[in-house]
Amino acid sequence: MSEFAAELRARLNEVREEIRRAEAEGDDYGIEVHTGRLDNLMRLAAEHGIDVDEVRPPEPKG
Repeated sequence: MSEFAAELRARLNEVREEIRRAEAEGDDYGIEVHTGRLDNLMRLAAEHGIDVDEVRPPEPKG
């Protein structure tokens, strides 16, 4: 695995954890921000042909 792919996967894991924390805290704004980051990282992975686990962003509340 390339260093780029490893770093990208590490960042994805960090963002997933931030989303879980925001959900636990009821932080809707945090969920939205981190979901945007997750989308960008997933897009970057796809553009570079890096296979990552699919993550479905949390559904917006309300």
